Amino acid sequence: MTALSLPTPGLTGSSLWDPALIARYNLAGPRYTSYPTAAQFQDDAGDTLWHEAIDASNAAGAPLSLYFHIPFCNTVCYYCACNKIITANRQRATDYLQLLYREIALQADAVRPGRIVRQLHWGGGTPTYISDDEMQALMAQTRRHFQLADDDSGEFSIEVHPGGMEPARIAHLRGLGFNRVSMGVQDFDPDVQQAVNRFNSVEEVSALVAAIRRERFKSLSMDLIYGLPRQSEGSFARTLDQVIALRPDRLSLFNYAHMPQMFKTQRQIDERQLPEPAVKMAILHQSIEQLLAAGYEYIGMDHFALPGDELALAQMQGTLHRNFQGYSTHKDCDLLAFGVSAINALGNSHFQNHKDEASYARAIEAGQLPLAKRISLSNDDLLRKAVINELICNFGLDYAAIETQFGIDFQDYFAPEMARLPALARDGLIALDAGGIRVMPAGRLLVRRLCMEFDAYIDHSKLSGNRFSRII
Repeated sequence: MTALSLPTPGLTGSSLWDPALIARYNLAGPRYTSYPTAAQFQDDAGDTLWHEAIDASNAAGAPLSLYFHIPFCNTVCYYCACNKIITANRQRATDYLQLLYREIALQADAVRPGRIVRQLHWGGGTPTYISDDEMQALMAQTRRHFQLADDDSGEFSIEVHPGGMEPARIAHLRGLGFNRVSMGVQDFDPDVQQAVNRFNSVEEVSALVAAIRRERFKSLSMDLIYGLPRQSEGSFARTLDQVIALRPDRLSLFNYAHMPQMFKTQRQIDERQLPEPAVKMAILHQSIEQLLAAGYEYIGMDHFALPGDELALAQMQGTLHRNFQGYSTHKDCDLLAFGVSAINALGNSHFQNHKDEASYARAIEAGQLPLAKRISLSNDDLLRKAVINELICNFGLDYAAIETQFGIDFQDYFAPEMARLPALARDGLIALDAGGIRVMPAGRLLVRRLCMEFDAYIDHSKLSGNRFSRII
């Protein structure tokens, strides 16, 4: 890590928050969990291209990260924009798992033996929708086909909906090998929960947290959403106080993007109950102040962590990374993903599975990988990906490091981008010198806007649009 990317000491909510800059730069833009983004994937994926990518991955020999998408939920949360299946019919999940096992075998057959799995994540949907026995079977199938780091040194995480989940299940998750839990709390206010059809009480969450601590999980992450209907500054401050009292190791504060034209479930939200934009911004500002005052460090975008958490340590060491699950500490892993809509990232190639259950099932039953889309990264893509990762993870960029890695003259290669950056510097988002770029405190919340300057797929004459959510 260079001096350019060192975290800013004494960061405060006031130094992060500049209303004039937010008004000017809070446009719609990508979240950059990948570059290029999924919007650039092409409809020409196939087994041959995937096998070429896994052969190259095997030759490189990097450790593996595994992602399993379990899309099922008992009830619909009206704000949700995830790929999910709402059903009370448990047989659908049972049938889906049988397909998942077959996909695991198809992919694993092409993986060179001995590659260690350092990271594993179950997402959804609600992974805890499936029974304990089904969880046991899925993990057994995973261990049958892959070599997991079973000394608890890996990062093995699972997403949990706390509403109605029995604390006794936490011990079962730990026994399966999970050492991290991500819990979707969203909001504790009863009126807000009623408005979005998402219910989990403080008592339920507290009981789960106690069980997680008792079972010695390495990390607990909680997700909150600001901008939901019926939220106010006061109500969300109370929720955040209750969350802070539970002391999760990581906390994500997501912006609710109301796009009912894209996500049908959001049409069940009464738009008249959404907080006004000024109130929504006030909630965010207040929340940042609360979290920093409580000792959390601002990791980036919408993520906070306690100083001893691995995310905070990775940022201090300059090794923080972003992938399709968000910020990550495992920069060197190739990603294999399973289930509907799941995305593989193998070296310079990304592949996405079919998003609908029927197409996914047809491919598996035909003995084929259920691939729908893909992209192969060009040299320019790889260069820009590295630049964006440095900016969004480490808030700084050393020109010389990029030049050495890619054999370019940074100022010359990025001449159009460099011509636009002085305007951001004058506004106080960044500082520029002969050695590189440093993101200033006021630019941290808006770092996605800076990344957009290096995105070759964005029309910089038209930076507004509805494809993406707003930056904050």
